[in-house]
Amino acid sequence: MADQLFHIAAAPFEAALRVPVLPAEHRAARLHGHSYRARVRAALPAGWAADGGGFVGGETDALCAALAEAVAPLDYADLNRLLPTPTDENLARFVHRRLHEAGVPGIASVGIRSTADTGADLAPDGHAHLWHRFRFEAAHRLPQVPPGHPCGRMHGHGFEVLLHLDQDLGADAGGADMGVDFDHIAAWWAPLHAELDHACLNDIPGLDNPTSELLCHWLWARLKPAVPALSWVSVYETATAGCHFDGTHYRIWKELRFESALCLEQAPAGDRRRRLHGHSYLLRLHLSAPLDAVLGWTVDYGDVKALFKPVYERLDHHRLDQLAGPPGADPAGLARWMRARAAADLPWLERVDVQQTPGCGAVLCWGELGPALPA
Repeated sequence: MADQLFHIAAAPFEAALRVPVLPAEHRAARLHGHSYRARVRAALPAGWAADGGGFVGGETDALCAALAEAVAPLDYADLNRLLPTPTDENLARFVHRRLHEAGVPGIASVGIRSTADTGADLAPDGHAHLWHRFRFEAAHRLPQVPPGHPCGRMHGHGFEVLLHLDQDLGADAGGADMGVDFDHIAAWWAPLHAELDHACLNDIPGLDNPTSELLCHWLWARLKPAVPALSWVSVYETATAGCHFDGTHYRIWKELRFESALCLEQAPAGDRRRRLHGHSYLLRLHLSAPLDAVLGWTVDYGDVKALFKPVYERLDHHRLDQLAGPPGADPAGLARWMRARAAADLPWLERVDVQQTPGCGAVLCWGELGPALPA
């Protein structure tokens, strides 16, 4: 597949609402509020900016400004005055419409996170990808790893699980206001939580080798028959590593952070981005590989970190605009630079996310499965 480059942006807003399509006794039918976060992923032309004053390398900041303007009417507002049914899905439609009216091209997804554990991402075809995050505390060991591997010892994690549901809420569905109620997703999860929480995973039938990949598969097998809309199961084994499973393909990711300086000399004269400044970057490496039938994983998270280390050491605590031969020190340029230098050692790498500030940066994809999940 040809490279696909997306820019991503995120913007917070605070708002109050009622959801009138819910039963009167439902707590969300009462007046309440959320600390929302909107996000967008868009394939932008090089140098794009809504005001026409863009430059190559400034696309991320331009998209962030456009998103902030799009959500401005929602901030500290009574959402029912703007939308009859202000669900996450309808708020995403509202933000999408505002971005389109502002001339933002190539919009691939618009998402609304109403709480830290729930949200919806709207695709161009009208599908809403609802997600709900759950947590459980458990012990495990991986019995098939080589002698001396730390995961062979009994240890534990605070696991997180995200259940993703693909809901057709577009024109064919009458532009529905709401997909599955998040409470229903929680009800599907409840018996699994009872089985997994404060347990040793190795003692649970079917989880004798409880890798992230096989735990994803186990959850999928338990949930999919009862939840046909289930589209992905994601397991966070740690805060920085985990796995996605769609019933066929496994994708793992490993997150790293680095602290670096830069200046964007291509910015216009007088632009503060021409000055030496810096960011605390978040980097997410996505990899896809066949499941090892013996080890029960695709790639060892520790191997990913070790193999990427030579590239990482050229980024952390350095000036990014002085790297040898980068396409640029902006997020898109950095993603391309990393791909070129990590490809030989990490042949399973298929996507690189670079965020210069939380939720704002670039996503470079080239794997056969495409970008799939929202950024």
